[in-house]
Amino acid sequence: MIHLVYFPLKTTAMASRAGPRAAGTDGSDFQHRERVASHYQMSVALKSEIRKLNIVHALIWVLMAAQVTVSQLSLVSHKVVASPYQWEYPYFLSIIPLVFSFLALPRNNISYLVISMISAGLFCVAPLVYGSMEMFPVAQQLYRHGKAYRFIFGFPAVTVMYLVIVIAVQVHAWQIYYSKKLLDQWFTGTQEKKKK
Repeated sequence: MIHLVYFPLKTTAMASRAGPRAAGTDGSDFQHRERVASHYQMSVALKSEIRKLNIVHALIWVLMAAQVTVSQLSLVSHKVVASPYQWEYPYFLSIIPLVFSFLALPRNNISYLVISMISAGLFCVAPLVYGSMEMFPVAQQLYRHGKAYRFIFGFPAVTVMYLVIVIAVQVHAWQIYYSKKLLDQWFTGTQEKKKK
């Protein structure tokens, strides 16, 4: 058994703004100090957001791959996990923009980021739009008559997949938006370097 013992430290004087200063200064000469340029700060913040979105994108991709794999290999009954809709197969190509996005971020690679943005439109958003149109008649039938023929763990497959589409569209829209803003920040940085 581990016992943690806490011993408070005694201090005689607390650090404060009025504490000791370097000789010959009153503390107001901070204006000359170098600061990190705002576009570098923004670049770091945008990269962080894009990484978070990439992780959510990868999670969606893995879940859909698991659903398709389980269904195609008949690992469980089709009553438990429904057979995939047609739009799910082209959505597997959404791994391409994800890889390019992960490759672009560490070294500020503009080419990879542009490829990631363009392929996100083609391989992420387009299959989701097609999927929402493909599943609309099934969703309409479920809404009007309360009948569903495909299920995922007891829930109507069309409802589950529309939920996936809603989440995925938001993730991809934010990925493209933040990537565009990051691209603008990188261009700002390169323009400032050329001026110097």
